[in-house]
Amino acid sequence: MSDATLDPEDKKIIVLARSTRARNGAAEGAAVRDETGRTYSATNVALPSLTLSAIQVAVAMAVSGGAESLEAAALVTAGAGPSDDDRRAVRDLGAETLLVAGPDGTPRQS
Repeated sequence: MSDATLDPEDKKIIVLARSTRARNGAAEGAAVRDETGRTYSATNVALPSLTLSAIQVAVAMAVSGGAESLEAAALVTAGAGPSDDDRRAVRDLGAETLLVAGPDGTPRQS
């Protein structure tokens, strides 16, 4: 997959995930787009009492904000990519698209 083949709205959530990750100096950044076009971005949470991936936080924010479904999700990470739990969280809200990009924003897989 190349950046040139991505829909502009999908590029936008990669940019949001990347900038959120950079701003917080986090290992992961994620962004999701709901059925109305609203976007939610988040980073991973790594506390002694709570550990959540960036995708899990972004999905939780969307649900808390009233989203009933997701159109797409993006994860920016230097790591291996989304976990099975991340994939399930995105699918729970109906999204078929889970974009993965490196820290420079270059798409790696979907």
